[in-house]
Amino acid sequence: MSGELFGPIFVPERFREAVSGGAWLRAMLEAEGALARAGARAGVVPPEAAEEISRRCRELELDPEELGERGRAAGNPVPALVKELTAAVPGEAARHVHRGATSQDITDTAAMLISREALGLILRELDGVCAACARLAEEHRETLVAGRTLLQQALPTTFGLKAAGWLVAALEARRVLREARERGLAAQLGGAAGTLASLGERGTRVLREYARLLALPEPALPWHAARFRVAELGGALALAAGTLHKVALDVILMAQTEVGEAAEPSGGGRGGSSTLPHKRNPILSVVASANARRVQDLARTLYGSLAQEHERAAGAWHAEWEALSGALALTGGAAAAVREALEGLEVRPGRMAENLAVTEGLILAENVTTLAAERLGRLEAHELVEAACRRVAEGGGTLREEILAEPRLREALSEEEIEGALDPARYLGAADEFVDRALEMYRREGQR
Repeated sequence: MSGELFGPIFVPERFREAVSGGAWLRAMLEAEGALARAGARAGVVPPEAAEEISRRCRELELDPEELGERGRAAGNPVPALVKELTAAVPGEAARHVHRGATSQDITDTAAMLISREALGLILRELDGVCAACARLAEEHRETLVAGRTLLQQALPTTFGLKAAGWLVAALEARRVLREARERGLAAQLGGAAGTLASLGERGTRVLREYARLLALPEPALPWHAARFRVAELGGALALAAGTLHKVALDVILMAQTEVGEAAEPSGGGRGGSSTLPHKRNPILSVVASANARRVQDLARTLYGSLAQEHERAAGAWHAEWEALSGALALTGGAAAAVREALEGLEVRPGRMAENLAVTEGLILAENVTTLAAERLGRLEAHELVEAACRRVAEGGGTLREEILAEPRLREALSEEEIEGALDPARYLGAADEFVDRALEMYRREGQR
């Protein structure tokens, strides 16, 4: 493992810390403390013992790596943790440590606590992404840019509409993550095989109090072998990361030397090359892209863990821990990188206008065809304009010149109509209205 070298490149410290071994241990201890207090509320643990256990859970400090080494024998760190906690709790209270639980209960509940914290951090970054997209959409609603399909210029659009598209996608990704945080997490407590048999008739009361103390939803049943919620969380993270990847990819393509329509902020040497002093690489978007690719694979691991044997998985459960941590951290890293890129994005309207003119008017061929079709019919208009476009592509004049040189088109369209049809600002369809819709959606949903 080489996370100490490469991790900081892809994931800011706050996200690495949120899913660190120390964070997992704190979450496990929080679960153990809540378990003792829940037992006291249900009448299966003496109140003074629960208070002592809870206090020791707050105070106990352990080395995650050392505990992990000791956890190799059991295949998870909880038995070693319980041994340390039991040793730290004095007297008769020690008998009630981990009462009614199994290792998976504590680990799964810790996973939910870790996820809740990390999702909160991710959502804050997505708030910033949405705000930056909304600003760009408003500021550039009239900034013309070539719309591209299959990486070829297709029709004129506006950079504001492109940013509006990013905005709506980011809002939808954020909604999915919010729903996962608010309704997809749940406490886990089922005992050795999901029956809470060791707690007798008070088992469900302990579960109810346990979930309440941790501020997690109470599941209808223990979910130790039903991993839908973990897989669903992985899917939500993959959707969010994929949405961020789309934005990052657009920025990367727009920052190409030959395109030059946008550039990332470059302070502090960001985007530099070890050999090429002239380079200004879109490194924030590159990092976001790399993170998103990794999240997809980690989500596949979580989906692959849906199938588990009977009441305790033989490996699938174990595969989830680091996959979930990684998916959370990397999605957070992608969101932070895209936010920084968009907040400092240098938009170049002049270069966008230059690129729009590269095709010598061909990007407006559809508009000319539509206008001519009203007088010549669709088929003839298409054939005539297509022929004119072919002559332009083969080295002829501009589309305007070739249309004026075609008698049938010249007969059907006035020079003023041709000029108007070749003005990209007059062929934007509902672009401005769509920007308004996106901004209204942001005002309605985005600033909650």
